Amino acid sequence: MSQNVCENLLDILAGVGVRDIFGVTGDALNAFLEAIRTDKRFRWIGVRHEENAAYAAYAQAELTGGIGVCAGTVGPGALHLINGLYNAKKECAGVLAITGQVAHGERGSNYFQEVNLSKMFDDICSYQAVINSPTQMPRLAEIAVQKALLERTATRIELPIDVTTAEVKNQHFMHPLVSSRPSMLPPSAELDKAAKIINEGNRVALFCGVGCREAKDEVLALAEKLKAPIVHTLRAKDIFDYGDGNVVGLTGLIGNPAGYHAVWDCDVLVMLGTNFPYDGFIPDGIKIVQVDYKVENLGRRAPITLGLMGTVKETLEELAPRIKNGQSEKFLQHLGKMRDKWLKQMDEQADLSRTDEPLHPQLFAKAISDRASSDAIFCVDVGECTVWTARQVRLSGGRRMLGSFNHGSLGAGFPIAIGASALDPQRQVWALCGDGGFGMAMQDFVTAVRFNLPLKVIVFNNSELGFVKMEMEVSGLPLYPAATGLLNPNFAEYAKVCGGDGVRVEHAKDIVPAVEQAIASDKPFVIDAVVSPGELTMPPTITMEEAWGFGMSKAKEALLGLEGDHAQWEGWKEEFKANFPL
Repeated sequence: MSQNVCENLLDILAGVGVRDIFGVTGDALNAFLEAIRTDKRFRWIGVRHEENAAYAAYAQAELTGGIGVCAGTVGPGALHLINGLYNAKKECAGVLAITGQVAHGERGSNYFQEVNLSKMFDDICSYQAVINSPTQMPRLAEIAVQKALLERTATRIELPIDVTTAEVKNQHFMHPLVSSRPSMLPPSAELDKAAKIINEGNRVALFCGVGCREAKDEVLALAEKLKAPIVHTLRAKDIFDYGDGNVVGLTGLIGNPAGYHAVWDCDVLVMLGTNFPYDGFIPDGIKIVQVDYKVENLGRRAPITLGLMGTVKETLEELAPRIKNGQSEKFLQHLGKMRDKWLKQMDEQADLSRTDEPLHPQLFAKAISDRASSDAIFCVDVGECTVWTARQVRLSGGRRMLGSFNHGSLGAGFPIAIGASALDPQRQVWALCGDGGFGMAMQDFVTAVRFNLPLKVIVFNNSELGFVKMEMEVSGLPLYPAATGLLNPNFAEYAKVCGGDGVRVEHAKDIVPAVEQAIASDKPFVIDAVVSPGELTMPPTITMEEAWGFGMSKAKEALLGLEGDHAQWEGWKEEFKANFPL
């Protein structure tokens, strides 16, 4: 049976398990949409903004280990995909973008909506298949799909409008694609070197990233053998929970003291599957063994003593027999006490007896964590909501967490939740968003309603870009409400207008009922959580420069207040109420 270019592409996508395609259509994609309409293997999920389509596709790639697919028509529509695709690239998720293009005869004439997409996507996509003739489709499309699938990266297929309906006469190159990723092992001699370094350590710590997802048991066993603490990155929070063996928690800007000191006070650090970006949290003068399957990650963040190129699970299976039992539990026990003290403080911060208003955001995060399903998916936006998730939400068992953790793009949380919920509407999905992030993506709440996606959204509504405000203050800058302040609608009422449901919460006694109402709802649901803009998100350790900057910020705010800037006094008042309750 003959196929046109678009029908042939759908066959390739079906072969790797694709079902949902997120996007906004346009004339260059009309033939592609017609092929989807008549093919029961696929579902087109039309969104209101292409950026949200790319984030949704990322979610499906991350959760399935396969690829996610998004689409946008010629210049403007294709360009709107860029931010979400950058997120997929930096999170190492396989996402394929399908973009339209103007007809060949119009190229180079500055035609309506014409953009040189190959140049625009060159820094994002590891491969771009520009289909200039139908004979190219099978071979180039399979390369693009294969690279996205196994290299876990972003790729693109470009469909000029005058090619989309052309018949693919030669399918010589069509073949089943490789779907399983290979394991990698370092040479035996290098494993011996690593074992020698580790065995000579007195205070060994394991620093684990998302590359440990398939190696959790091996990591826990090695930590037990060494009597070593396990520190993890934010992305690995849904791999290692505080209840797992020797886990002491996160380090970094939103980490805890135990995680920070485990890395800072060890004499041998074993980095496993992590590309942790904050090199200031890794000390000098220690021995570092790093395991990663990407050679470019080895030594990228710290001057390593030894790099092992390999997948974590297989490398630890070969390394573990070479490791001697640890001699002392003193280091681990000290960090364990520090961890337990921190967890107690976090529980106290989130106790529902703290009824100060506006409410403390931690109360909502813990209430959700305590009541969400054991396999819930948490889609986290960027900003202070990330801090509350890191500190008050537990991700044990089958829970997962997705977000823009490396790209750090505001507005990612909600559209990621759309992708996750579309994958399995029966699975509980939470979007944890700040008011700034949700405001960037809320146009697609109607998409969740349209496609019956019963996701739950909590909007931490403090009428402020809170994390940005804190960054400004640490830099020594005074409050600037015109830049960081927000004017918000009633998000719960907005949800209802869109056809979903929601509730606005201003009192502590209403938090648990709101969470339970959201869980019980079969509609997309928004909890509009009115929280304090004065809550401080303090790092596990504060440098003199940060303390000085914050102090200078307060001094400048005081001077501006004396000069009649009442917003400065309001900011002080909110911070005092949130952090020093009477």
